[in-house]
Amino acid sequence: MNLVMTSTPLAVVGCGFSASNAADVVRFHVLAMYIPSFFTGHLILRFGAERVIACGLGLLGIGSIIALSGTTLNHFYAALIFVGAGWNFGFVGGTTVLVDSHSPEERGRVQGMNDLFVFGGVTMASFASGGLMNCSGRSPQTGWTIVNIGVAPLVIFGGLALFSLVKRHRMNRC
Repeated sequence: MNLVMTSTPLAVVGCGFSASNAADVVRFHVLAMYIPSFFTGHLILRFGAERVIACGLGLLGIGSIIALSGTTLNHFYAALIFVGAGWNFGFVGGTTVLVDSHSPEERGRVQGMNDLFVFGGVTMASFASGGLMNCSGRSPQTGWTIVNIGVAPLVIFGGLALFSLVKRHRMNRC
């Protein structure tokens, strides 16, 4: 999510829109990141954290596909809304799985280590985003395309990790 979000203002302005348009796109993205929190927990209780995470990965993938399909202002809005909601489902679902996987005595330390790795990854994604966006050579559109292609391996990796988790849960039940 951070890979795409960080480069969005550069892409929006680079595609000929105003800084105000870029701010509006990011504003809607941030709303899409946090508004689902009012019901994500209920979805996890009803459908399970793994399904909510899978939905989040799907939303992230859809957001990237939308971003790859065009650079109109509507494409930026739709892509970033999907990416924001996908982040929410993935983050809240992942945190739920993490907490449920450890004893109460371990949860604080495990959550702290998780935050270290997550925010370390966010830092690396921010640097990578700028590099992909601006060092790709030709144009802001090319940079935006490369950033969104860069999302694919991350979504695939997340899907494989989720598949492994679900498989391990099923094996432990038997």
